[in-house]
Amino acid sequence: MPKKAIIYDLDNTIYPVSDIGEKLFGPLFDLITESGAHEHHMESIKKATMRTPFRVVAQRHNFSDELTQKGINLQEELEYTEPIASFEDYPEIKNIPGLRFLVTTGFFKMQHSKIKQLGITSDFDEIHIVNPVVTSKKEVFADILKRHNLTPKEVLVVGDDPESEIAAAKALGITTVLYDKNDNFSKEEADFKISHFKDLKRIYQNT
Repeated sequence: MPKKAIIYDLDNTIYPVSDIGEKLFGPLFDLITESGAHEHHMESIKKATMRTPFRVVAQRHNFSDELTQKGINLQEELEYTEPIASFEDYPEIKNIPGLRFLVTTGFFKMQHSKIKQLGITSDFDEIHIVNPVVTSKKEVFADILKRHNLTPKEVLVVGDDPESEIAAAKALGITTVLYDKNDNFSKEEADFKISHFKDLKRIYQNT
């Protein structure tokens, strides 16, 4: 069945979080350091924060309820105000016909500021910032399909996280494409695995 739409993730799919992570999350890292409870694990916490939702990082590293809440409160107000460069292959997505959706999980002000600084708003038919306390990527994906009268077989979901957007898409029967720039995962994690968007058009046209 011909594809009609692609749903993209944002962080580490459109741009590398590592490029802005130290500056964006600086206040959060300072807060965690000042707690005095996690100084021996700061490097792993920093790496995880750039790839994983904060609530998950906090749980896996046994943050106290107080520190977790302080971290959430802080990030609800964080914004990024400097230009952000997308991955060099990002423009390739504009050569693929059909509807384009951007779905990202995170704090609204933070995610909105990143999208603004990337200058990509007009590249997408719809942009959704998912608050995991209220809804989920799976529910947002399902809503997109319903509103646009799309079947799962007419859509691709592209992202870097097997446990997030890839898992949500699998649960709905949507074809999955793992964007794995640094070869962090096996090809079994998704229906397809790519490291450059030039390979996405072929998948879109031939599946």
